[in-house]
Amino acid sequence: MSAQTPTLPPASPVAPETPPPSRWHETWLRITQGNAIISVLAIVLALIVGGIMIAFTDKDVQATSAYFFARPGDTLVAIWNAVGGGYAALFQGSIYNFGAPTFARAIRPLTETLTYATPLIAAGLGVALTFRVGMFNIGGRGQMLMAAAGAGWVAFSFDLPFPLHLAVAVLVGMLCGAMWAGIAGLLKARTGAHEVIVTIMLNYVAFYLISWMLRTPGLLQAPGSNNPKTPPMKETAVFPLLFGEQFNLHFGFILVILATVVVWWILSRSSLGFRFRAVGLNPNAARVAGIDVKNMYVYAMLIAGALAGLAGVNQVLGTITSGFSADIDAGIGFDAITVALLGRSTPWGTFAAGILFGAFKAGGYSMQAAEQIPVEIVTVVQSVIVLFIAAPPLVRTIFFLPSPERDRRRQEKARQKALKAQVAAEEVAS
Repeated sequence: MSAQTPTLPPASPVAPETPPPSRWHETWLRITQGNAIISVLAIVLALIVGGIMIAFTDKDVQATSAYFFARPGDTLVAIWNAVGGGYAALFQGSIYNFGAPTFARAIRPLTETLTYATPLIAAGLGVALTFRVGMFNIGGRGQMLMAAAGAGWVAFSFDLPFPLHLAVAVLVGMLCGAMWAGIAGLLKARTGAHEVIVTIMLNYVAFYLISWMLRTPGLLQAPGSNNPKTPPMKETAVFPLLFGEQFNLHFGFILVILATVVVWWILSRSSLGFRFRAVGLNPNAARVAGIDVKNMYVYAMLIAGALAGLAGVNQVLGTITSGFSADIDAGIGFDAITVALLGRSTPWGTFAAGILFGAFKAGGYSMQAAEQIPVEIVTVVQSVIVLFIAAPPLVRTIFFLPSPERDRRRQEKARQKALKAQVAAEEVAS
């Protein structure tokens, strides 16, 4: 008998493996699917919208558009001159003036941008921190007003030596802002009151309270004056200038840098920041994990109020030292919400967004003076930035960027397909 060769079972089919994506592909997906690219592209789209508005409001564009079909080149040149001239004026009014006779005059626009950005960054940090805790602090205006009242009262009422007087005024101002915001945090923690409603109402309370104090002799009103305005701040309580009398940039900008570092450390390196982020992601899970959610709300509002108070202190002790009125906040409390949104609620993102909006404020007046462009266009650009940031799918569609959700669905389908192939292979093998 001849030996029979044993028959082997048929080889089971193996599911084809999907080749892993290359390093460059992963880097491209990380860039295009991140939050930072949405902020950058939102700014680009807002500048395009602003350019369209500049072109429509320009007199030369309007004149040449009357015979556009006869000589379209004239209209295109007029549009280029209007938009290019406007944004060139914006740059020279906020970053660097190439036509200045000296270097000091040339960099003065940059220092003005940083001066405008200082209170925006401080108030924006307060809003960004509450965002990370799952709250919406819309009471920056009221917190700034109360801080300005406290710091201003110390600044013009007491006679103290320079470093001590300034330090006391800053601390009192930040404490007033923290206490005013703490009301909203305490009400949310103890009664469940929504912080948006409470902070909006506190804005009105602060405004009319400060207005009354400015009209009452013996409180904030300057002695012997009928105007609702405080006395000037004493020199010992005013922020020193960083680069001399020819620049307006003051020591408040240094304090804002320190505040940004402190907020970054709190959110990224401290146990308190971990609890903040846990509450912001899922308060129920944080409560199960043993975190006192109610106290986190109070702590977050106290810190946010102190940061918004720092913005009010900068206004009183750095920008308007000759005495202030009830409009000392200058809309910064609401602009801070935009800054925090653009900065994606991160400390350094908020810092960069504050500088950008400071450049818009500084350059907007230069655009109006040099090119007769309405300064309100800058406000429209800021609003459009928020609009596009609030609609990431729209931005991704306009620039044909891959969607993270679509990519996740594609990966999930591929994983399920591979799993089905593996199950089928195991059934054939058995």
